[in-house]
Amino acid sequence: MNPVDNKAWPELSWSRWSETADTLHMWTQIVGKTRLALSPLQAHWWNVPLYVSPRGLSTAAMPYGDEMLEIEFDFVSHDLRYRLSSGALLSTPLRTQSVAEFYSEYRRSLAALGVAVQIDSLPCELKTPIRFEDDTQHATYDAEAAHRFWRALVRVDRIFQEFSKGFIGKVSPVHFFWGSFDLAVTRFSGRRAPERPDFDAIMREAYSHEVISAGFWPGNGGFGEAAFYCYAAPMPAGMDQAKIRPAAASYNATLGEFLLKYDDLRAEPSPDDALMEFLESTYDVAANLAKWDRRSLEREA
Repeated sequence: MNPVDNKAWPELSWSRWSETADTLHMWTQIVGKTRLALSPLQAHWWNVPLYVSPRGLSTAAMPYGDEMLEIEFDFVSHDLRYRLSSGALLSTPLRTQSVAEFYSEYRRSLAALGVAVQIDSLPCELKTPIRFEDDTQHATYDAEAAHRFWRALVRVDRIFQEFSKGFIGKVSPVHFFWGSFDLAVTRFSGRRAPERPDFDAIMREAYSHEVISAGFWPGNGGFGEAAFYCYAAPMPAGMDQAKIRPAAASYNATLGEFLLKYDDLRAEPSPDDALMEFLESTYDVAANLAKWDRRSLEREA
């Protein structure tokens, strides 16, 4: 990979955009739950995530009756766009408004298109969720911050896809999980994981097989900073003592994951190369310690 200008990696200070991120988190859950309701179940809930698009985040095509429906957050013109294969189009502006207002407008828009879908209005993966129709707490939309967030996702998505090309085993698409609000890509060993009766049904499906997963939190990872992560499930012994690259990356004992802070990446001479180094070195460590059959899972150079 070639060195790049660090300015191509936008500033993403959590303190400057956290309120917009929290609002977007709820908005993406509303749209994401629509995808969950309309799309047939896929392995490990791969029917659920959103995808980075040339203008924002998209559901991709979802079946609706005899037609297909796509809904896209456009972070260039700042609109929520609805497209049906029948040719019907509709858009509403992304602007400062509460989750409750967004949810009401969203339902009106679907009705105007003749789309009827039922979703659970209680957000997922939050300690203190507020139903969408009651949420007047999250009501911030900074268009510039949303655009920076999307530009960061574009760069990360591109490198995650590049990283995936050398793996010929089962590997997920690069996708954006609206529940946890992170971009991720996951590799599988092909072996079943030990049963986890303490997990709920969703988690049991997600971690039914051995995985090594890498991803990007845009600031919501629990420590107030944007960061990249990598973990193995189940975690092999010795992973917490392993050496990884680049030098700024480390193992976080609290989370049980390798971390590379986004600002540390931006400080590297070539952020693109540094991120690839993080992805490759953390995978190498985890796969070797977990005794994956790498010869059958990886494409020969």
